[in-house]
Amino acid sequence: MKNTLTLDMQSVQGTMLLPLWGRAEYSKKNPEILDDQKAIEIVENLDFDFSEIGRNFGEFGGLCYIIRARKIEDKIRDFIKIHPKATIVNIGSGLDTSFSRIDNEKIHWYNLDMPDAIEFRQSLIPDSERNSCIAKSFFDQSWFDDIVYNKEDGILFVSGGVLYYFKDEELQEIFAAMAKRFPGAEVYFDAETKRAIAFSNRMVKKTGNKGAMMYFYVNDGKKIKNWSPNIQEVECIRYFKDVKSKKSWLFQSRMQMFMLDKMRMMKFVHVKFKSE
Repeated sequence: MKNTLTLDMQSVQGTMLLPLWGRAEYSKKNPEILDDQKAIEIVENLDFDFSEIGRNFGEFGGLCYIIRARKIEDKIRDFIKIHPKATIVNIGSGLDTSFSRIDNEKIHWYNLDMPDAIEFRQSLIPDSERNSCIAKSFFDQSWFDDIVYNKEDGILFVSGGVLYYFKDEELQEIFAAMAKRFPGAEVYFDAETKRAIAFSNRMVKKTGNKGAMMYFYVNDGKKIKNWSPNIQEVECIRYFKDVKSKKSWLFQSRMQMFMLDKMRMMKFVHVKFKSE
């Protein structure tokens, strides 16, 4: 029997299904980039018609989702090589399945998301001893107290496709608080320029979701560096850096990747907080 979808599709939480679709559909075709068997299983067993999402986002959108997941996972892998007992906090985790591919049997992983999103997630992806959920808003700083970690073992915050939906002043406040509470921590997330955000909003509207508009953009890392004196370093990395395009991909997809990287319209942002 298939799982019935109860998520409000006219909301930010409704966007959980977009990367799920992308990872399931395009990891089948590109397992060398991402092999997300759990996403494939969830989509196959979810009572929801994904065809409209597929028509609206197409190949390029699907490739962006698997590349984003792979790049974030690679960053986590690099981090736990240095910090094998690290704590990873996935902000706005949605239906992310990275833990299953990254776990070294030593890390501790937290999935932070809104209560309705976590309820839906747990109906499909149960918690485990070292992979648990926190059902709170990112801006409810009480979640800080839910994170149990050893500073010496390192802590990395990651977020994929989430921070876009918030405003600068909201993010500045929470980042400043995090930098103070978690000295020496690192944050890794994806972002777009102001011009790219406008295009992304048009794409989301095509899906019929008018309740998930995007606001936050990063033209360069200077504004984030100025959010707090406890932010030590901000680096921006091109989104498609080191991604080898395949001849089987549409010419349009390959050209979009090339042009967006050349213009630095899509990127990953790596933030480091100062140590005490």
